[in-house]
Amino acid sequence: VQLQASGGGLVPAGGSLRLSCAASGSFFRIDDMAWYRQAPGKQRELVAHITPLGFTNYANDVKGRFTISRDNAKNTVYLEMNILKPEDTAIYYCHADVSRLVGEQSVGYFGQGTLVTVSS
Repeated sequence: VQLQASGGGLVPAGGSLRLSCAASGSFFRIDDMAWYRQAPGKQRELVAHITPLGFTNYANDVKGRFTISRDNAKNTVYLEMNILKPEDTAIYYCHADVSRLVGEQSVGYFGQGTLVTVSS
């Protein structure tokens, strides 16, 4: 299973970016998907999470600014980021819980990360 993230870049404060992450490879089902981020010198933290049916939850500091969504037919998760702040600067990683075979318990996978830099 591979997760390919894209959409990062340099944006001024107040700007917007949209991240995408597509899962590929051989698998039976994708369960929950999420976005994490890791800023320099800090631990990786959960940003947003979405279930297969579209139920979502967010870290407090991104609520109202970020929106997570998914396209189950395309095995893709998105993160729409608005009103970006310098403190949002980090490497953003997508995550997916994937069952490779029928009846197999899902295993978590991280993508390679995409860098988001917000200038002040």
